[in-house]
Amino acid sequence: MSEAMDPENLREALTYYDSWLAFNQRYQRIPGIQVAVYAGGGIAFSGAYGLADVENAVPLTEQHLFRIASHSKTFTATAVFQLVERGRLRLDDKAEQHVTEIVGTPLGERTIRELLAHAGGVTRDGLEADWWQLATSFPDRDQLLEVLRHETSAVIAENDRFKYSNIGYGLLGLVVEAAAGTSYNAYVQTAIVDKLGLSGLGPELDPDRLDEYAAGYSALTYADTRVPIEHVDTHALASATGFFGNARDLVAYFSAHLPGDDRLLSDRSKREMRHPLWTTSEDGKARYGLGLSVTKVGDRDVFGHGGGYPGHATRTLVDGERRLVVSALTNAIDGQPSQLAEAVLKLIDLAESKDRGESEGLERFAGRYANLWGVADIALLGGRLYVLDPAGGDPAAEPTPLEADGDELRVAGGSGYGSYGETYRFTFGPAGRVESVRGSSGLLSHPLDRFTLPDRVTVT
Repeated sequence: MSEAMDPENLREALTYYDSWLAFNQRYQRIPGIQVAVYAGGGIAFSGAYGLADVENAVPLTEQHLFRIASHSKTFTATAVFQLVERGRLRLDDKAEQHVTEIVGTPLGERTIRELLAHAGGVTRDGLEADWWQLATSFPDRDQLLEVLRHETSAVIAENDRFKYSNIGYGLLGLVVEAAAGTSYNAYVQTAIVDKLGLSGLGPELDPDRLDEYAAGYSALTYADTRVPIEHVDTHALASATGFFGNARDLVAYFSAHLPGDDRLLSDRSKREMRHPLWTTSEDGKARYGLGLSVTKVGDRDVFGHGGGYPGHATRTLVDGERRLVVSALTNAIDGQPSQLAEAVLKLIDLAESKDRGESEGLERFAGRYANLWGVADIALLGGRLYVLDPAGGDPAAEPTPLEADGDELRVAGGSGYGSYGETYRFTFGPAGRVESVRGSSGLLSHPLDRFTLPDRVTVT
């Protein structure tokens, strides 16, 4: 059953989310972040921050393409279920019934259902997989079959536990080819991407569109600077990791997985895909179905997938009850897409956590303010003002509520460490713009865009 969101709560959450994303792109030193939100039956928000190409100072746009990596598994699972609905496959078919080159091998005995659920006990990437470092090329069909036939590729028994496998999804790509009678790339392009009319998605690197791709970059965990990473073809592992996309088209694709949308699959198939079969984290929040991950953000179950590709890290989350989809794409190996995607869901939760307040006149206080000790945001959410920490990863964690009294805001809740009962005192310029605010701990802060430090901080 769908749950309606208050349009004003959504608008305020997305307004602050835009500002928060811009801050975090700079603060986390991610070259570029691209995000889109689907809500209310269409694209409710789309933004791009930072650079698509650092060396040439190319600004990132909403149209730039990213390698969305393991998002590909959702397309593969969708293709499998389409073929099941058409009577070409059964989920309990053994892989060898469709891929005859592995008849008589342990992996040939694995069922399509087991492979979709990462329950086949299949090697994650094989004994040597340095294609993930671009030291070798991704395997072609013959090389993938060689891995599938190797005795070490059946690592554990089927249905023993969740065991993520790119090789298993490579095998599913071969199954799709056999059942569809065409190449994997051609099938998913026609039956999924083209059917939805999305030009910003595709199953594999398109050399004719190289100038549209955001450059990928290495991490800062092992070096002081990032280096660019070349885009490459993933060949026979396209069904595990080959897809490209932009955030706008990615949320549009996932909107077709919402209940009641029959463009790609029946609701019955979609329910089966997102039904959690395995718990994948110790806290029990992260689970996996058939080609879709399921997790909790706050108290809500959401589904989707993430992706890690050499130079790109991406994440999509779908809140089926609120018919809300968010995709966050970053062009760095160490980007934090899950954190970026979850943030908007948490902000909407905060905006809707209380009856809507009377927001008239409150927007003038909202902004980002800095002093020597850091940065604090005053954000309008749900018609109420809160102090939020934009650098904390979760912008809705420990929000401090404020109540307006003239040109002052009184701290009306939160931790006792947060100056409860005291005031934020604002100085406004002639145009109504905030010039300064003296707030928590009695410190003077200024809007971040006008805050500067001297060459040396000393007593004045």
